[in-house]
Amino acid sequence: MKNILLVLFALFLVSACENDQAVVSENAVSLSLSKEAKFKSVPPQTVLDYNTQYVLPFELLTTTSEGVEIRNGGYGSATTAHPTKAGEFYALTDRGPNVDYADGKKFPVADYTPRIGHFAITKEGSVVLLNETLFKDPFGNTISGLPNPVGKGATGEIPYDINNNVLPYDDYGLDSEGLVALKDGSFWVSDEYGPHIVNYSAEGIELERISPYGINDGNGGRKLPKVFAKRRANRGMEGLAVTPNEKTLVGIMQSTMFNPSGGAATNRTVTRIVTFDLETGITKQYLYKQEANNLSNSEIVALSDKQFLVVERDGKYSGDGVVQKYIYKIDLEGATDVSGSNVEAELGMLINGKTLEGSSWDEITNAGIQPVKKELVADLAALTGYPHDKLEGLWLINHNTLGCINDDDFAVIDNDGNGVLDQKILPGTGGSIDSSSLYMIHF
Repeated sequence: MKNILLVLFALFLVSACENDQAVVSENAVSLSLSKEAKFKSVPPQTVLDYNTQYVLPFELLTTTSEGVEIRNGGYGSATTAHPTKAGEFYALTDRGPNVDYADGKKFPVADYTPRIGHFAITKEGSVVLLNETLFKDPFGNTISGLPNPVGKGATGEIPYDINNNVLPYDDYGLDSEGLVALKDGSFWVSDEYGPHIVNYSAEGIELERISPYGINDGNGGRKLPKVFAKRRANRGMEGLAVTPNEKTLVGIMQSTMFNPSGGAATNRTVTRIVTFDLETGITKQYLYKQEANNLSNSEIVALSDKQFLVVERDGKYSGDGVVQKYIYKIDLEGATDVSGSNVEAELGMLINGKTLEGSSWDEITNAGIQPVKKELVADLAALTGYPHDKLEGLWLINHNTLGCINDDDFAVIDNDGNGVLDQKILPGTGGSIDSSSLYMIHF
């Protein structure tokens, strides 16, 4: 492995209370993570301008023979507040750098391990990476971001290395996208393979893996409803939250599931939310109505046990034209539980023999089903000129202050769909390479 990413970016965090106070950590110090770790330092700032971009520095994983930098960034797939320490937060990577190739994905750094970064804001107004938690299997071995085999969450994606050789599947591989940090130091992570919801210890060791299949270690028979196996490849459980009492996980699917199969879903504006009672394992499901076909719900964070903030976005860049990077407040109160009578039903609840994804909103409404209520609270592009394609992390700092972080895809992309890595350049910026960046907003 190359040197692990060590992030320092400068800001002074002002909370949005009646009398603005600095939110800092007494414990924020530059710690050496390992003998290979080294920190980069920048001068501290004394003023934080809201609606301004703060770029997270990076280190190189490698450079391709064509000169494309693969950056050890990626801390933007999810973000969550530290549950007990003001001014500290966690940020999540996904499965690692990858691009589409043939009938699967090419992984140029095939041994990359998905991870959580623990960040803190110092008294001086800078942000330091205190440590990283690499994900491990139940036996303590680091996992990869490679796809799961058949029967354990396979998406149909075949993994290839940089030289186009087929790679082995990983039983415990994770395409991590949603993150929850509990007060006991453990984490819950949702992903886009199974989809899985995985409980990790503070040291990153897998404690329980919950999926629609019920075949993974340590789950005690606890499962997600079987219909969630109909998720689309690379559009699985993109967001994960926990209620303030830490009793219920709440996950949201990125886009419409292919239910019954393939591209048969005709309603491309319906996505699903699932709640999971951590004590009983009981689940409930709700529908979310997107504003247009094939948008992405890429983050969810709890305001209460019923109200949440949700990202609804497209995959466009503002440098190419009009974009949608919306943050909604949603309310489960009054929404219909669409679990049906049998959570083991492969297609889930049906309406006149049709799946929910195969039914129009008129048919859904006529069946007495109400989706979650939603209210637009922030248009990030309008507020900041947001140049990135992927808004995926929300750090809830207080009742009306958010930190918003993008996924930079490790600075690589495949522009032509031929499996060749290109540098991920932000349109309209004069050639700037995409980097994970923090935007502070009031909502």
